[in-house]
Amino acid sequence: MNNSEKNRYVERFDAFSRLLHILVIISFLLLAITGMTIKFSDVWLFQFLSSLLGGYTVTGYIHRFAAIITFVYFFAHIYYLIRKKRRERLKIKDILSGENSLVPNKQDFKDFVHTMKWFFGVGKRPDYGKWTYWEKFDYFAVFWGVLVIGSSGLILWFPEFFTELGLPGSFINIATIIHSDEALLATGFIFSVHFFNTHFRPDKFPMDPVIFTGRVSVEEMKYDRPREYEMMEKSGELQNKLIEAPSPALLKVARAFGLTALTTGLIIVVMIIYTMIFVYQ
Repeated sequence: MNNSEKNRYVERFDAFSRLLHILVIISFLLLAITGMTIKFSDVWLFQFLSSLLGGYTVTGYIHRFAAIITFVYFFAHIYYLIRKKRRERLKIKDILSGENSLVPNKQDFKDFVHTMKWFFGVGKRPDYGKWTYWEKFDYFAVFWGVLVIGSSGLILWFPEFFTELGLPGSFINIATIIHSDEALLATGFIFSVHFFNTHFRPDKFPMDPVIFTGRVSVEEMKYDRPREYEMMEKSGELQNKLIEAPSPALLKVARAFGLTALTTGLIIVVMIIYTMIFVYQ
């Protein structure tokens, strides 16, 4: 690794993908904050948070607004994938398999095993590719969340509509439990495991700005994703994807926004832990 590699950058995320992730962050934070105030409405901490937001009526409106953003970015991403497939003339098998596929494969299982060995000091750090196994898990967790939390949320939003379609009234209660518990699970996971994997690892702390800048240095790519680096270098794709370093102004905005989101998420986690230990004991 040398200084020239520190000054060379490769595009990892295009502008549209970065925009969608910003929408994910905003909508998820709003959903988590307002959703937890509703779930723990009998706890003084969340009652105070609700009052800061304007009360439970306002909290409900914010929650539904954030849900709309969620459906917007979800279907926008589906459209993006379809357009990408047509533009690059990709085959279904290229999307479902291969080194750069987001679909889990045998290599991900091997990387997981090697990572566990590395954690316990009985093996070396795996040579990760374009997408790590935890990134693939996070990616498909969004699909699961929209399917389970989103569909149950729609039932709670429009109960008369769904019961008129023939859905038994008992399903409203079932949807309430599913929506509430799955949302709690998602909130706890994102604000702990996801935060650690993407921002709190020693080599990324206090945060990794790549999702906001879309750019990663060649030096960082060689360390983080050596398999991807080798493939791009051999194919000549690396030279074609070299771009300028992110501007200092962009980095400042990215870090300010990112740290605000991280801090907000950690506060919510602390409030949930306090509630589960000292209130619901």
